[in-house]
Amino acid sequence: MDESGGGSLDGFRIGVTASRKVEEQVALIERRGAEVVWAPALSDDPTRVDDAALRRATEAVIAQPPDLFLATTGVGMRAWLRAAESWGLREDLVAALRPAEILARGPKSVGALRGAGLRELWSPESELFEDVLDHLRGRDLAGRRIVVQEHGQSLSMVAHALRRQGAVVDVVTVYRVVGADDPTPMFRLVDQIADGQVHAVTFTAAPAVAALLDAAASVGRRDDVVSAFQADVLAVCVGPVTAAAFELWGVPTVYPERSRLVAMVKLLASELPSRRSGLVVELVGGHQLLLHGDSVLLDGAEVRLSPAPASVLQALVANPGNVVSRRALLAMLPSGTAGSEHAVEMAVARLRAALGTRTVQTVVKRGYRLAVEP
Repeated sequence: MDESGGGSLDGFRIGVTASRKVEEQVALIERRGAEVVWAPALSDDPTRVDDAALRRATEAVIAQPPDLFLATTGVGMRAWLRAAESWGLREDLVAALRPAEILARGPKSVGALRGAGLRELWSPESELFEDVLDHLRGRDLAGRRIVVQEHGQSLSMVAHALRRQGAVVDVVTVYRVVGADDPTPMFRLVDQIADGQVHAVTFTAAPAVAALLDAAASVGRRDDVVSAFQADVLAVCVGPVTAAAFELWGVPTVYPERSRLVAMVKLLASELPSRRSGLVVELVGGHQLLLHGDSVLLDGAEVRLSPAPASVLQALVANPGNVVSRRALLAMLPSGTAGSEHAVEMAVARLRAALGTRTVQTVVKRGYRLAVEP
């Protein structure tokens, strides 16, 4: 990909939370003129493996092969297979998994599976684990044995949801993600985000999002950090899986079409300058939307929006063309708004009335997206 795309970042201060490939990311950002504040959210060696527990889980899978297997990460699958090989159990593990109905969360886990001679039956285009659950929701799983390969964060709620459908679920914890050894830089970044002293923060892993918000909560500033991200500080993610970690908090994010570091920095360099000068969005039908501060112009004419539809619009334009969940939009609504998805539907309806019915598209069971020109 061409690294020269995007704009200059002169005058911007960017927070970087990565612990791996950080030198490359910092160099890419500084090359464009920005000041970088580095605060690693995770340890230099962010994954910890409990060999004894993993071996017991592996032997249990071999002794009682699953009917259905969920692979969640490429790095986790490869680590599990390497560990099994060191115990002389790799071939037995692969043989136990091969007859199962295999679902993979995304292309990296697909690649790890195929490298082991395993073939997935289905994988979502979104790379979101919630879409894997949607794929299984409504199926009769009574008595079916399901094994879930857990990534760095707990999937206990996923296991609980599957058990409610009657499944017998075992979670195999391949590794755990560990926070940064020295949290001081993270606490400093939390204050800078909350006080509006950085213009954007980059995230290359979902656990980094959780680590930053946990750090903010520990010093009583999580609400301030979330509010800053919802207003002026841009959350830039490497891909949809990382961005999904912000959905619960109603934080709008941007991420590139391809989950690559260079693409993320290129997107950052195009988004920030456009926000400073006023955000221009090309809508379907040849219409142009301009947002500058609190002003909204449609084809040059001012559009007046009440707080609720204005909040929805801010979330949608932060993710042009991408789906924003109802839950995320609900979190963006002003305080005092009725706390239900009906309030989101009403705000969307008012926004469509102001901008045109084709402006906001409904994505069934997912949420809404702004209809932009491809």
